[in-house]
Amino acid sequence: MFLARIDGTVVPAAKHASLEGCRFLVAQRLESDGSSTGEPIVLIDWMGAGYGSTVLVSTDGGIARERYGNTSPGRMVVAGIVDQVYIPQPKVGMRRSA
Repeated sequence: MFLARIDGTVVPAAKHASLEGCRFLVAQRLESDGSSTGEPIVLIDWMGAGYGSTVLVSTDGGIARERYGNTSPGRMVVAGIVDQVYIPQPKVGMRRSA
């Protein structure tokens, strides 16, 4: 799983029969500091993520197969829409005890 930002939508001219009725979104993978990395990716979405949303992406094709059937070629799906990301920073001057 990883975080990504939704940058747009994809409207296919044709798609696998098992994916009829689902939405495709263009997303950009995010690093822990919020910066984007890598090539844009296409996600399957049934949760209603919108432009600019931060989403949790599952790369386990089992989620898509469970929803769309065992013949579905889908793999990357929006598993959740993120409200907030909190990454605690280490405290300066703190020492570990032995």
